Amino acid sequence: MKIGILTLPLHTNYGGILQAYALQTVLERMGHEPVHFNKSQKIPLIRARLLISIPARIIMKYVLRKKDVRVLAEKYYNEVYDIISKNTQQFIDQYVKTRVIRSFSDIKDFEYDAFIVGSDQVWRPKYFMSIEDAYLKFAAKWECKRIAYAASFGTDIWEYTEKQTNECKSLIKKFDAVSVREDSGVKLVDMQFNVKAIRVLDPTMLLSSEDYNALASTNDEQGQPYLLVYILDMTKEKKEIIEQISKKCQLKIRYNSSLVENSRASINERIQIPVGDWICNFNNASYVFTDSYHATVFSLIYNKPFLIYGNKKRGLSRFKTILDITGLQDRLFLDSSDFSQSKIDMNVNWDIINKKIEIEKRKSLDFLKYNL
Repeated sequence: MKIGILTLPLHTNYGGILQAYALQTVLERMGHEPVHFNKSQKIPLIRARLLISIPARIIMKYVLRKKDVRVLAEKYYNEVYDIISKNTQQFIDQYVKTRVIRSFSDIKDFEYDAFIVGSDQVWRPKYFMSIEDAYLKFAAKWECKRIAYAASFGTDIWEYTEKQTNECKSLIKKFDAVSVREDSGVKLVDMQFNVKAIRVLDPTMLLSSEDYNALASTNDEQGQPYLLVYILDMTKEKKEIIEQISKKCQLKIRYNSSLVENSRASINERIQIPVGDWICNFNNASYVFTDSYHATVFSLIYNKPFLIYGNKKRGLSRFKTILDITGLQDRLFLDSSDFSQSKIDMNVNWDIINKKIEIEKRKSLDFLKYNL
């Protein structure tokens, strides 16, 4: 079956890239032909828009003395993006089957037998701008199979407008099957759309550590044991906690990402490390500290003890669901006042946890097999 997959744009985010790779791999092993729709991350240089924005920026920079303003911001962003994304883009080009589209109107009827929406926060309006298309509005009149796999709202708070709610409610009723990634998502789909959904695992958890080791870099020198740190939103408090964990566990610190989102950092500091290195670092870590959902997932995949600083801004419901599944709720804290060194526990009964995950994995794979 030819399957078109809608997810968030693939760029420099490791979790987003690897969940896309994982879902594609699972579908291929089932005998299907999946492809991800992707949009360019470059900013289009539209003449009419530039004629308005450039004079405004000149005034801000040279009259109002705003130092951080770039007159040709779009040109600068496009040039920098090619550099900071070179390693992640190389992985996407090599391992993820994509079809680059300008808009969903590029997709025509009968090109695909089925569409899968998910995973990641594909149903969050602030991340997926034309949210109705995340419910396959462009294919509303087509005869095709529609499935949501591990789609996420990212939060347990409803963020849709009334108009968006009504339109998406009509569109989701055309789906053959709906699954979401979080327990809160099951409730939101029921309450807002009057549709029944089931909870399934994020696609990354459908593959094994052996699957990811095939992608991992092989040139890493084990050397001294280390604390792996993957923080999306670094703060002074988090730095202090990192030092405490490092000292108590007697581990050196290794960071698993660049300053990719910090526009004030140098370009070299913003280049994301290769995806294979990112995976390899989990394989060889002794302990993981993170505020990232997918770093939590890869800690579980590689059976690494971990501690999570809850990322309220990016959404907590996904953390709560995976920790409820594994019984590791004590690994999450929400601010520095909740942290104590007693939380730094390296003893985990991975046999029990792996059995719990295996049950969820079978249920998730059965959902895909049955509905395809």
